[in-house]
Amino acid sequence: MAMGRPREFNVDKALDLALQVFWSKGYEGASMADLTLAMGITRPSLYAAFGNKEELFRKALDRYVDGPGGYVQVALAKPTAHAVVEHLLYKAADAVTDPDHPTGCLAVQGALSCGDASESIKQELMARRAAGEEDLRKRFERAIAEGDLPAGSDAADLARYISAILQGMAVQAAGGTTREQLRKIAEMTLRTWPPPASAAV
Repeated sequence: MAMGRPREFNVDKALDLALQVFWSKGYEGASMADLTLAMGITRPSLYAAFGNKEELFRKALDRYVDGPGGYVQVALAKPTAHAVVEHLLYKAADAVTDPDHPTGCLAVQGALSCGDASESIKQELMARRAAGEEDLRKRFERAIAEGDLPAGSDAADLARYISAILQGMAVQAAGGTTREQLRKIAEMTLRTWPPPASAAV
């Protein structure tokens, strides 16, 4: 093979295929054999294009955030806290049960059953979830300042509450809970939104 020969595969397409494997099997459950088979490339080609497995997962995670998980940023831009939560919950219910993808959420599934060897990935996923919760806290703080949420509400508690529901929905979806059932959870949450300020822990 001549040096400098162009790659014989589409990098974006290969990354999409790797994303599906990680999403379905989690980081630790996805073997290099699984990845190369799904991507249709050799192990040397994978290393040349993406680096090691950890780097490939990080790239796939970025792609997930910008693609199937893109509804989060759309939600944060909504004009009211209620609209933010409504968009998050219903779009999450749709995303984690999309028949075109594995069920559940990559950011949740990826960390399940991670052993010591995968600690850096586990920490990465925890940091990303924490960053998402922080974005939500800041949005709720703004809503409180604008009078959109009751005075005395705790933005951090509200962000943690919604994050816990979203993560729970993702885990339930991976266990077979249907979209309709998840949307009922969204409906119940919205009926009690926002929780009374006095209920803050």
